[in-house]
Order: sequence, then C-alpha cells, then structure tokens
Amino acid sequence: MDGKEKSFRDFSLYAVTDLRAEDGEILEKIEQAYRGGADVVQLRTKILSDASLIRLGTKVRKIATRFRKLYVVNDRTDVALVTQAHGVHLGQEDMPVAMARKLARQAGRWLWIGKSVHDMAQAVKAVKEGADLLGVGPVFATPTKPQACAVGLKFVRQVKQKIRIPWVAIGGIDFENLPRLLEAGATRVAVVRAIFGARDPGRAAFQLKQLLKGS
Repeated sequence: MDGKEKSFRDFSLYAVTDLRAEDGEILEKIEQAYRGGADVVQLRTKILSDASLIRLGTKVRKIATRFRKLYVVNDRTDVALVTQAHGVHLGQEDMPVAMARKLARQAGRWLWIGKSVHDMAQAVKAVKEGADLLGVGPVFATPTKPQACAVGLKFVRQVKQKIRIPWVAIGGIDFENLPRLLEAGATRVAVVRAIFGARDPGRAAFQLKQLLKGS
C-alpha cells in the first residue's frame, strides 16, 4: 500500500472550500488547514473561471504534496485531471461515476471518485456505480447549500449499518453538533465553515481532529 492509498484509507477530517468571491488568502488558509490536521482539502467554487480554477488547483496540489495530504476537486473531473488531483467529488447532477472513471483511464490516471448521496437509495446506487467514497448529507442545515434539506442523524445511522465503502458526513457540521454526529456512528467528517470560516483555520482543524481522534 503506497502513501496515497494509506492516506485515503485512514483520513478522518475533510476540509471543503466554498469560494463565493475572490479570496487572496485561500492558499494560506488551505496550508493552515493541512498543517492543523485536515487530511483532505476539496477545492469547491462556483465563481472562478476555468483558467483561475486550474491555476489555483495546481497550487493546491503542490501544497498537498508538501504535506503528504490529499487534494480533491468538486464536480470537475477535467480540472481534477489537469491539476493532478487525487480525486474528484461528484454531485447527483454531475457526470456518472463510470464516465469520470473512463476519462481518468483515458488520461492514464487514477482518481478516487466521491459521490454525494442524500438517501439510502442513492447510497446503494452510488456503491453499485463504483464510487470510492460517499458524501452523506447534508446532515444538518447549512448556509452553504440553503436549498438542500437536512437528512439528519437517522440517515447517518443507516449508512453506518449498511454501507461498507468509506463515507464522510457533511453539511452544517461544527464543534457544537460534532459530538452528536460521532455518537451516531460517523468517523469521517467534511466541514466548510468550521475551518475556512474560522479566524485561525489551522487551530480549528487541529481541534476538530482531536475530537475525531477521541471518538
């Protein structure tokens, strides 16, 4: 098992950016997140041009390499491949897992492919499609995706019982509700504001990681 495979197998803290405007400090925040304990950083933005996204992603990949951590791109398999990301995370309205896998093979690359799921039917389907990782949520209400209905802890418990591939809980997770999530069976969490909205992303990542280690 190489280092990247071990990192994927063992990760617990997954940090997701939510760039809604240009942020000249985002690379520094990402570096702080990795240093503090984030195992994965997912680059997610709806506002950057392709050229800007590629430039940013290339820099994130270099930071991830330096820290021996993982870098994932949201939605965009093409950007993931061009910037040499370790993975891509797909939503329900994005390209199918099989198509993303085919594009990676054609490029001579391997990508871990994550899939967002909001109920058990979607979770089972994603596993059958060959997803490597499930994003389970949004567990709690979140301003990041205000139109999405929270799935709650019941769904987390169902996934814990029935899904055998790696999965990560996401959606409105913070220091206050994390203990309840861990009690429900989650061992991996993805956070947005809890790290990138913090005054000190590194310290926030460290504190979250400590809570996860104690679960």
